[in-house]
Amino acid sequence: MFPNNYETVFILTPVLSEIQIKDTVDKFRKVLTDNGAELVHEENMGLRKLAYPIQHKNTGYYQLFEFKAPGTIIEKLNTEYLRDERIIRHLTVSLDKHAVAYNDRKKNGLVGKKKQTENAGEAK
Repeated sequence: MFPNNYETVFILTPVLSEIQIKDTVDKFRKVLTDNGAELVHEENMGLRKLAYPIQHKNTGYYQLFEFKAPGTIIEKLNTEYLRDERIIRHLTVSLDKHAVAYNDRKKNGLVGKKKQTENAGEAK
């Protein structure tokens, strides 16, 4: 079975301590790796303001995992998210080849920057 590319983001309740946050992130990293996922990228986005209140909370800790895995893992991952009361929101999406290429450019710092040739033209 060919592994698919996925990206999952979850928001943790802001009342957790740093140790509880780390334990929760480690738990979901273990869920992924124990079920055959290969982690490609991981990003802790930190405490951010929510666009709207969720469970009477205005902020949350964001965590992102990009991984390759068979499609059967998604149902298990979603079940774990729903069982964990520390998770206030989660979203897992399948990435196509364009999204994977974009994420690679973003990791290399090439997203949001003008090309060198454009900068050279503006300097004159």
